[in-house]
Amino acid sequence: MKIGDKVRFLSETGGGIIAGFQGKDVVLVEDEDGFQIPTSIKDVVVDGGEDYNVTPDYLKPTPEVKQKEIEPADLPITFKAAPEERRGGDALSVFLAFVPINIKELTQTRFEAYMVNDSNYYIRFAYFSAEGNAWHLRHTAEIEPNTKLFVEEFGRDDLNELERVSVQIIAYKRDKPFLLKPAIDVTMRIDTVKFYKLHTFCENDFFEQDALIYPIVEQDRPVRTLVLDAEKLKSELVGKIKTDIVKTNTPVTNAHNDKNAPIVVDLHATALLDTTSGMSSADILTYQIETFRKTMDQYKAQKGKKIIFIHGKGEGVLRHTIIHELNYRYKKCTYQDASFREYGYGATQVTIK
Repeated sequence: MKIGDKVRFLSETGGGIIAGFQGKDVVLVEDEDGFQIPTSIKDVVVDGGEDYNVTPDYLKPTPEVKQKEIEPADLPITFKAAPEERRGGDALSVFLAFVPINIKELTQTRFEAYMVNDSNYYIRFAYFSAEGNAWHLRHTAEIEPNTKLFVEEFGRDDLNELERVSVQIIAYKRDKPFLLKPAIDVTMRIDTVKFYKLHTFCENDFFEQDALIYPIVEQDRPVRTLVLDAEKLKSELVGKIKTDIVKTNTPVTNAHNDKNAPIVVDLHATALLDTTSGMSSADILTYQIETFRKTMDQYKAQKGKKIIFIHGKGEGVLRHTIIHELNYRYKKCTYQDASFREYGYGATQVTIK
């Protein structure tokens, strides 16, 4: 940079010709009107021939971008109305519902599970299924008042996992005071046989199609919690067999006084047990077969004695198990269908040999 060089300013518009220097850091720039402008040497640059009266791009003001006007109707809706409450909805009612996807093909269809919140409370729930002595979390979520929530889809291969389920629930309201509800913890058995029977899926208030509904809590009352104690159950089963092994449909005096009168043993679970609550189908069958064996062992020495075992028609599982026992454990005994007129179709007569 020397006297006579054409320069332009860096920090503002304009420039001129170098007329001289003041020390090492200041240059005298003479503009087109003949005025000499002292300028820091760092604030000028030798001009390559451009018009120094043209404003550099970096000094030009940024043009304003006109914002596109948005109609209020086009704005996203961020307001969410509070759920409507209904009369009588402050009593907590929650249901577990199973809906067949295609009820016309019940033997092949898959199913959907829903949690139904029929109350004015928000609920947060956790849904579990038993895996032996452990538990598997199937779903957890929050449900708004008076709504239902899809939980899962499953097929018949998954039914064994649903024989014992548990649901835990807490209930609350938002942005308003409310009556505190106790936490709900319900364990129950799902009768998986019902998934094969059309009449178990019924018209209801929650779905347009028929559904199988299990109440978890209804009108603030939880369903009876299922608590299984294996040792206690075993003890009660053994005690029951010892004390009440034989139930007859004839007076007890006749059964004991008339040696030729057949012994009648009703193997229906309702006849043998005061309650089947907490027992699986396998538990009940085991108890029925133990009763059958105890009866056979009690009378095996009385040759010619006839014993009528009433097992019912049902799906034939109990009858087939009894026949298997007779063929392999009590081979010397004979059996036949009992009199239909006296005992109906679901009875077998055994004769001790």
